[in-house]
Amino acid sequence: MDKLNIIQSKIIDIRNIESILTYWNLKNKKIVFTNGCFDILHRGHVEYLAQAANHGDVLVIGLNTDNSVRKIKGPSRPVQDEYARAILLASLSFVTAVVLFDEDTPYNLIKKIQPDVLIKGSDYNIKDIVGYDIVTAKGGEVVTIDFIDGYSTTSIIEKLKRD
Repeated sequence: MDKLNIIQSKIIDIRNIESILTYWNLKNKKIVFTNGCFDILHRGHVEYLAQAANHGDVLVIGLNTDNSVRKIKGPSRPVQDEYARAILLASLSFVTAVVLFDEDTPYNLIKKIQPDVLIKGSDYNIKDIVGYDIVTAKGGEVVTIDFIDGYSTTSIIEKLKRD
């Protein structure tokens, strides 16, 4: 399989995730889940995702669809379409799978995946993180990771507007 096909194969349709989850569970893989828009991939994203991947064997990223991003961030976002964002995330060696979701939150996706570890940025209170109830009910853990100051999609967009 060529390199592009390998990257594309990491972008999983939610309707096809059951067999992959079965395989990971049979192999006793520790599944880590995080989510976001990841509109303009930057250093902050990469370091956050790399740290998230350290918490288990499999890193699954729930990626907001274009429609979902517009609802959350407004009509001028996303800057990049969902396929562009998905393929960039999937190209990271430590990312196992990218799954698009169209809702405002990844609650239903988390319910389906049943991760062992749920990760979000430290700007969230752990008990307020969407999916906290699902993960802790099965004995999993919810972890927050600090962001790197000065690295955010919004700040990059603002800087581009000024320059």
